[in-house]
Amino acid sequence: MPRPIRAIGVPMDLGADRRGVDMGPSALRYAGLADALTDLDYSYTDTGDLDVTHPELGNPDSVEPSTGRAKYLAEIRELCVDLEATVAETIAEGAVPLVLGGDHSIAIGSVRGSARTGDIGMVWFDAHGDFNTPETTPSGNVHGMPLAAVLGHGSFATLDWAPASIDPENVALVGIRNLDDDERKALRDSGVTIFTMSDIDERGATAVTEEALSIADAPDGIHVSLDLDWLDPREAPGVGTPVRGGVTYREAHAAMETIEETNLRSIELVEVNPILDDHNQTAELAVELVTSALGKTIL
Repeated sequence: MPRPIRAIGVPMDLGADRRGVDMGPSALRYAGLADALTDLDYSYTDTGDLDVTHPELGNPDSVEPSTGRAKYLAEIRELCVDLEATVAETIAEGAVPLVLGGDHSIAIGSVRGSARTGDIGMVWFDAHGDFNTPETTPSGNVHGMPLAAVLGHGSFATLDWAPASIDPENVALVGIRNLDDDERKALRDSGVTIFTMSDIDERGATAVTEEALSIADAPDGIHVSLDLDWLDPREAPGVGTPVRGGVTYREAHAAMETIEETNLRSIELVEVNPILDDHNQTAELAVELVTSALGKTIL
């Protein structure tokens, strides 16, 4: 029998400029997530949503970090500490955490929770590198920093709630097509393996994802972080930072289908913004993709 799936809603939009991504968990549920997973014979439960500070009640210029700028970092810390504990508890109880975002800053909590008691790797499906730091960010938005945070780069190295025990050699980025200049240099020096859209164009989504999964293979499993802006905006219009030239519908499904054979420890869906969507198209696609990752096939 497959391991139980436990959904954890994180209605966070503090890490992004555009409002609306806090409604992502609701959009994913409305798109039929529960029925889709129970139809695959998974034991599925939904823990509801974690408490998140509303932007109007927070302080975008809190005292952290020591250098640079990262907006709402104190509030993001509070949420990520809570999420880390929830993910770790879910794994300890034998279930697979399915984290429903929310902007990508929540990955700090998801990854730390998954890595708390295990030696894990990561595959990060995204248009962006998410490798800025408070010192290099052009915006101060933490949703552009979570990978750098969990790998302890920049001033994140001094924060006890951000770095996770993960070897960069077990981390792969897939589908990258938009990087800032300082971020590009930092990634080149990071030890992380990067597969750009050019790699997918040349080799195909399945081959690239299979190699990414082999890089991320670790004794206690793999964390998958799926940012819906990985897809082309024509397929997934409901995201906050769309970038033209992403993967197609079929490429995305082919990539997700390769995940089913791996030791999946945890997975998150982030950056679904129903305000910018067309009839909940992006949330419905996200549900389709997670079911492909969890074993749904045509026959």
